[in-house]
This record gives sequence, C-alpha cells and structure tokens, in this order.
Amino acid sequence: MEKAAVWTEFALKEIMSSGGAEDDIPQGERKTVTDFCYLLDKSKQLFNGLRDLPQYGQKQWQSYFGRTFDVYTKLWKFQQQHRQVLDNRYGLKRWQIGEIASKIGQLYYHYYLRTSETSYLNEAFSFYSAIRQRSYYSQVNKEDRPELVVKKLRYYARFIVVCLLLNKMDVVKDLVKELSDEIEDYTHRFNTEDQVEWNLVLQEVAAFIEADPVMILNDDNTIVITSNRLAETGAPLLEQGMIVGQLSLADALIIGNCNNQVKFSELTVDMFRMLQALEREPMNLASQMNKPGMQESADKPTRRENPHKYLLYKPTFSQLYTFLAASFKELPANSVLLIYLSATGVFPTGRSDSEGPYDFGGVLTNSNRDIINGDAIHKRNQSHKEMHCLHPGDLYPFTRKPLFIIVDSSNSVAYKNFTNLFGQPLVCLLSPTAYPKALQDQSQRGSLFTLFLNNPLMAFLFVSGLSSMRRGLWEKCQEYLRKINRDIAQLLTHSRSIDQAFLQFFGDEFLRLLLTRFVFCSATMRMHKIFRETRNYPESYPQLPRDETVENPHLQKHILELASILDVRNVFLENTIDDY
Repeated sequence: MEKAAVWTEFALKEIMSSGGAEDDIPQGERKTVTDFCYLLDKSKQLFNGLRDLPQYGQKQWQSYFGRTFDVYTKLWKFQQQHRQVLDNRYGLKRWQIGEIASKIGQLYYHYYLRTSETSYLNEAFSFYSAIRQRSYYSQVNKEDRPELVVKKLRYYARFIVVCLLLNKMDVVKDLVKELSDEIEDYTHRFNTEDQVEWNLVLQEVAAFIEADPVMILNDDNTIVITSNRLAETGAPLLEQGMIVGQLSLADALIIGNCNNQVKFSELTVDMFRMLQALEREPMNLASQMNKPGMQESADKPTRRENPHKYLLYKPTFSQLYTFLAASFKELPANSVLLIYLSATGVFPTGRSDSEGPYDFGGVLTNSNRDIINGDAIHKRNQSHKEMHCLHPGDLYPFTRKPLFIIVDSSNSVAYKNFTNLFGQPLVCLLSPTAYPKALQDQSQRGSLFTLFLNNPLMAFLFVSGLSSMRRGLWEKCQEYLRKINRDIAQLLTHSRSIDQAFLQFFGDEFLRLLLTRFVFCSATMRMHKIFRETRNYPESYPQLPRDETVENPHLQKHILELASILDVRNVFLENTIDDY
C-alpha cells in the first residue's frame, strides 16, 4: 500500500506539472487522478502476480483471480466515468485504455484455461473486439516507441488465439492480414531483431487455419465454418432402461509432443481438436461479466458443464507427472480422468527377456528442460529404459481411479499391454501405428485418428479422397452419421461379450461420443480398400468384440450407404455385405 502511495504521489507531480501550476487543479479532479493512479498500479501488481500462481490445482487461484477481476472492473468503469478529467489532467492516451481492455481480455482467456468454461472465451472476444473497433491502438505507430508497437502485436496474437478457439475463422483471416501489415511496418521502422519471430507467428497461424483437409462450401463458394464442440443433439441418447455406469468426466490432460506438427501458441492441431471434442458449445455470459471468481454460490458450487482440462505442449516427464498427480488428487468421487497423448513414439532398444509395462516403449516426453546429472542420455546402457518416455507402467499408479486413455502415436500399441491392477474402470483407445502409403500424408496438419474423434465426417471424406463438399450434402451426411452413432451406441450396450469397462464410461456424454466415434473410425478403416495391414487399424484395451462392434455387418451396411450418398462406394470393400 505504501509503495502504491509513493508511486501515486510521484506520478501526480510528474503528470500535473505539465498541465500548469499544481495549486490551480481543483481538489476533486486531483482526487480523480490519484484514485486512477492507485487503481492502475494495483491492477498491474495483481496481474503480474498471476504468473506466480501454481498452474495446477483448481482451488488456490480462484480468490486471487476474483480480486484481480474486481480491481480491473473498477478501473474500467472509473476511466469511463472520468474520461474527460483523465484526458485533461492525466493525459490518458487511447492506447492506455486499450491496454486495460487487453488485460481484461487476457483475464477472461486465462479464466477459460483454468475452468474450461467456453463462455469466458466470448467475454475475452468482446473486449479484444472492442479494442479493434474503437481503434485504441491506432496512434501507437505515430510514437517512436517500439515497445508500444510490440504490445499491439501481442494483442493481435492473443486475439487470434481466442478467435481460433471460437471458430471465428473469417475474423482470424482479417486479423492475420492486419497483423502482417503491422509487422511489416514495425520491422521497417525499427529494424529490430525479433522480425524472424514475428514472421514465424504469421506462418504458424496461416498453417493452422489451413489444417482441415476438406472444405465445406456454400452455394456462393464461401467456406462454411463448422464447430466440433458438443451440441445439444451431439451425443447419442441413452435408451430407456439402458444400464450404464454413472461416472462423469471431470478432468482431462491434453498432451501434445509430435515432431513437426502444425501449432500456434503452444497448441498443436491435435490438441486443438481434442480440446474442442471435450467442450460444449459456448453461451454468452451477458449479465455475468463481473468477477468470475466470485460467481460460485457459497452454499453449493455450480455444476461445471465442461470437464476441467490441462493443456500441456511438449512437457517434460516431470511436468507431465506433476499435472497428472494434481488431477488425480483432486478428482471427485464417481469421476473419470482422461489422458490424451498425441506424441512421437519411443520404441524399446535392444531385446528384453521380460514383457513388463516398461518393455514396450511408449511416447516421447520433452528432454530439453530436464538435466539428468549432467550426463548425456545416449551413453546409457542398452538394458536401461528410455528416460524421456511415458511408459504404460508410468500410468499404473493412476489406475486406482477410473481412467480413460487415448494414445495417438506411432507406438500406441505399447499401451495395449496394460494390466488392470486395481479393478477400477480402465479403457485405452489406440491409434493406428502407421497409415497406408497411398493415403496423402497429412501428419503435419494433424493425425487422422484424432480427426475421426473430433470430426468423423471430415475424416471420412478425407479417406474417401474428397477435398470439398457443398453444405447441403454435408448436412445430409451429418444427419445420417447421427443415425450411425445411435446404432453404434446400441451395438455397444446390447453386446453380450463386451468388457464392462466400456459401459461404465458410457453414461458420460463426452466419453460416449468418443467411444462411438472410435468404433466408426475402426469400422471405416477395416472396410477401406487401402487399409489392409493390421497396423493400419485402431486398437483398444480391453479389446472390443469385433463381430459385435467394428466388424458388425449392420454397421458395415451403414458405412456403405454413407459412401453411396457421397458417391465413393468404390473405395470400400463390398464383400462384407453379402449377408444382406
């Protein structure tokens, strides 16, 4: 408090001395500037303190976020109410108002990251959008201060991330063009060393927005933007009297560590697709825009609509395990922890006499930030296991609670070798370890397996050789795919030999949709003419009964009918349909 007071007095003398004799300023106006300086300083202190909060754990940060929102809300209203005095006596510039709005946008975005509530993305968008519409940063380029221009560029980058997450691709394209012009002007005027970094930002976002392999077109050839979040009619409904588990998905770790995959702002395409598959469509908060940290009732916490998520881009083993342990610790009763691994495969070196959970390799973790006693890892003995690898055995301690694992990797089958030690529900969905060479390589633009889990129709079109489609046909196929999903749900719940673990997860909408999409993916690949090797097919632990699920004749007939609607029946095998 004393520091703030000292700073305020100093600032007042500096600011007000430029506007004439200090004694001539009315007391009321002087107090307005004093209060504004205090709120501004306090808001900066709280905002900077956010960096010191632990990234994991869901309780410690809420009260601090609430206080920060409280101060920024007061600051924003204060500058609105006293704009004329602040213009005259403080010399408030438009870019400074833009900075306050930008910080509020960042707060809402970080609140979304902490809570996984997509409604806060809309609030972040509102503030970022207002900055652009009101041209708060327009005068920055006239000042000879490169650090102010960098603030503007960072604002653009943050706004683009929010728009990507909200699927506002038209706005993204406009922002990218504006950012490109701003970067060109910035590098031309200041001849800075960070030109390469900013050009890389442009390249990354350009590649990110072109990652989808199929375009959906309106009649005027404009691109239709599709959302892949869970809608009201998204997951197949449970039949009346259907006996499934009552578990609900509460927490998810989304991990991306694929070499060379397109990414933007520490979010790979696979991570981006999976996080959307675990969220509902956002709603506007409207009247609830104040202090998200204070919204929960003291009597009973509101039910969270989306599972909480941690997004980990190229984590070290230490980081991954820390977040995993935090999620495990805070998992409520009757809840599920989901682990999604999109990572480069690590294969065992040398031969092993045993076949334990550390003998099949796993997926890569980042070695850049882990120092192992200063020794080079490559000097280790051949009999030693890979250190920077998440082995199946590393996940054993966490199978004490319900665990749902998705592995998208060239060594996903390592996770087939699980043992359910504690009798809790446990399912692993595993990607193909290789794709047919005849299939156009799209790995840089995201994995085909994850695309099936996120947007099964787009994945189906891609493996069928289609790169664009009219909106009307797309919607017709989506409707048919919903029917297929309903039928897959019935196949799973009516199966007499299916492992009960699948049904214990089936009560949760998100997990039910992932399971039905997994079956659709597997059935499609098994029927496709160029997917002929075992390694081209997804697998699971426990194994699904093939004849009742992924090779069920009824499902195969549906897939051929979908192919007929699209006029691509020739790419699928027909001999599976002889029974009909």
